[in-house]
Amino acid sequence: MTTLAVSGLTRPQRWLRAHPAAADVLLAAGVFATMLVGALLGRDAGRGPLAPGYVLLALLAATALVARRRSPRLVLAVTSALSVAGAATSGDGAPRTQIATSAVVALYTVAARTERSTAWRIAAVAVTALTGAVMLAGPPPWYTEENLGLFAWMGMAAAAGDAVRSRRAYVTAIEERALRAERSREDEARRRVAEERMRIARELHDVVAHHIALVNVQAGVASHVMDSRPDQAKEALAHVREASRSALGELRATVGLLRQYGDPEAPTQPAPGLAALGGLVDGFARAGLPVDVALAGPAGAGTGAGRVAEVVGPLPAAVDLTAYRVVQEALTNVRKHAGPGARAEVAVLRAPDGLVLTVLDDGDGSAGESSPGGGHGLVGMRERVAALGGAIETGRRTDAPGFRVRIRLPLP
Repeated sequence: MTTLAVSGLTRPQRWLRAHPAAADVLLAAGVFATMLVGALLGRDAGRGPLAPGYVLLALLAATALVARRRSPRLVLAVTSALSVAGAATSGDGAPRTQIATSAVVALYTVAARTERSTAWRIAAVAVTALTGAVMLAGPPPWYTEENLGLFAWMGMAAAAGDAVRSRRAYVTAIEERALRAERSREDEARRRVAEERMRIARELHDVVAHHIALVNVQAGVASHVMDSRPDQAKEALAHVREASRSALGELRATVGLLRQYGDPEAPTQPAPGLAALGGLVDGFARAGLPVDVALAGPAGAGTGAGRVAEVVGPLPAAVDLTAYRVVQEALTNVRKHAGPGARAEVAVLRAPDGLVLTVLDDGDGSAGESSPGGGHGLVGMRERVAALGGAIETGRRTDAPGFRVRIRLPLP
C-alpha cells in the first residue's frame, strides 16, 4: 500500500519525502523570501527600506521552522512571539503581519501532527492570542484588513492541517487493514495446509492399517496350512496378493494428492465412500470376519452392503469418505483384536439431520485389546468425526459380549 501511494509522486516529491530535514530547510528559506518580498512589495513599502531589526526577526522566525517536525508546539510558540514582536516594533509604514507567515506554517504543522481535539484547542488559543496581540500592538482600528487577513490565514492553516492529518490517518488505517488481511490469508493458508496434512495422514493410516491387517491374517493362515492343506494356503496367498495390490493402489492414490498440479501421475478415481462398502465387507469375509450389514434411509430399510446407495441415498463427499474410513478402521480393529470366531455387524441409518453408523462385534478379546476403535485407530476416528462436527461413542456392549462403535455425522 505504501509503495502504491508513493509511486504516484514526481521525482522531486519523492526526494523531499526521503530527506525531510532538507525539505524543512527549503521551506524555511521560502518563507523567509516570502516575508521579505511581501514587505518590499506591500502597499507601504515605498516609504523606506526595511529596518535591520525587522529583517532579523523575520530570519529568526523562518529559521525556527527548520525544527517544526521535531518540536511543532515549541516552534509555534516561538514564531507567534516573534510575530507579535515584529508587529509591536514595526515603525511607520513597515509591514506588521508578514512575519506571522511563519506562525501560519507552524500552526499548520501542529494541526497536521497532533490528535484532533488537542490540535483544535491549541489552534483556538494560538489564533486568539496571536491575532489579539497583533491587534492590540498595532495602530487602530483593530479591524484593519491586515489583522482580519491574519485571523483568516491562521484559521485556514488549522483547517488544512487537520484535513492532512485525517487523510494520513485514513491511509494508515487502510494499510493496516491490508496488512491484517494479508496475514489472515497467510494464516488461513497455513491452517488449510495443516488440515490437509492431517487428512492425508489419516488416509495413509487407514489404508495401511486395514490392508496390512488382512495381509497379516492371510499370511498367518498360509503359513499354518502350508504343509497340510496346500490348496488353502495357495488361496490365502492369493488373498495376500490381492490385499497388497489394493493397498498399493490406495497408497498411490493418497500420496498422489501431494503431487503438483498437472502431473500425469495424479489420481483420477474418486475417493471411496459407502457405495464401496460391499467390496470392503467382502474383503473382511475372505479374511475370516463375517460382517452383516443393516441399512435404513429415505428409501426404507434393507440388508446387504451392496444396497447402500439405493437405501441410504447420496451423501456429501466429506461425510461419505469419513463414514467409509470409520467403518474400515472399526472392522480392522475387530479383525485384529476380537479373537477367532468373532462376527461383526454394521448398521447404517440416515436420519433427516445426520448419518448414524454403528459397528458391533461379539468377540471375547482373546486376540488382544478387543475394541473396534482401540489404540491409534480410535484417535484417527475421533479426529475424522470431530473435523465434521460429529460425535463418536465407543465402549463395551451391555447386551452381549464384544464392543461397540457408534458415530453420528451431521448432514446439511
